[in-house]
Amino acid sequence: MQNLDSSMTLVQPCGALNAANAESFQQALTSAISSQQSEGLLVDMSQVDSMDSSGLISLVSVLSLARTLGKRFSLCAVPPSVRIVFELTQLDRVFEMVEGSSEETLAA
Repeated sequence: MQNLDSSMTLVQPCGALNAANAESFQQALTSAISSQQSEGLLVDMSQVDSMDSSGLISLVSVLSLARTLGKRFSLCAVPPSVRIVFELTQLDRVFEMVEGSSEETLAA
C-alpha cells in the first residue's frame, strides 16, 4: 500500500482473493479508505489471479464504507478472469472500473 499525490491511496493485491485471505484484505482496505490522508482508494487488480465470493464481499463492504465516508473507490487493471465475476454478479455496474494500469490512472 502506498500513498500517491496525497489524495488517492493505491493498494495492489496479488494472487487469489478468497476465503483464506478475505478478512485480512478487507481490513487492509478499510484501514486505507478510513485514513484521513486519503481522499480515495485505487485497487490495482492486475496481479490478482482469481477471486471468489469472499473476495467480492470484501470489495463490496469497502465500497459501501467509501460511499459512507464520501470517498472515491476505484478498481483498475482488472484481468478478464476476475472481471467475469463482476459481470456475472452485475457488480461491474456498481464499481468504478478504470482501464489501464494504476500509473496511467493516477496520471490522468
